[in-house]
Amino acid sequence: MVISCNKKEVVKLPYYNTPDFTPLFIEDDSEIEAKIKHQIANFSFINQDSTCISQKNVEGKIQVANFIFTSCGSICPVMTTNLKIVNDSLGKDTDVVLLSFSVTPWIDTPLVLREYKKRNGIQNPNWHFLTGTKGGIYKLARKSYFAEEDLGFTKDSTEFLHTEHIILVDKTKRIRGIYNGTLSLEMLQLVEDIKTLKNESD
Repeated sequence: MVISCNKKEVVKLPYYNTPDFTPLFIEDDSEIEAKIKHQIANFSFINQDSTCISQKNVEGKIQVANFIFTSCGSICPVMTTNLKIVNDSLGKDTDVVLLSFSVTPWIDTPLVLREYKKRNGIQNPNWHFLTGTKGGIYKLARKSYFAEEDLGFTKDSTEFLHTEHIILVDKTKRIRGIYNGTLSLEMLQLVEDIKTLKNESD
């Protein structure tokens, strides 16, 4: 009987440290702290059930984040529909949270968001539709999630935020992927990348 001593190669996703999304591949985990300084900032917002969702709720979990508004008639409905592909792939997995931040929080109250979630047939308790202050959400979007890619270098929190990007964040709050939420094919890639992240931490 031949026993192989070769270990199965672990595939790792790149890290993203800047708004231009230049990928950084780290082979040695001991280098992560020194080389990947950017992490998602702590936050606290209200979800569709008027429950406060903060860092405590997402600590140690994989995040999938996007930015929408319920009155949007263009990319937002498509993104929500496509993100359901990811949602459906998760089953009852509680290690992954989906965060849809409203970019018109002065309109999207918890009641409006609850109706939006219901209208889209979303029952997953780990998919939160979040509202709060405009400044708080826009700063988090641009400075933490780099939601508008390289525009994060120049735009401030007062300019309207409208982006098709969906961001993948690992359990240590570091960005590991960016996807076009209007393309269902990219959602299939996101599903695979979530599996890769879970394997990284196993």
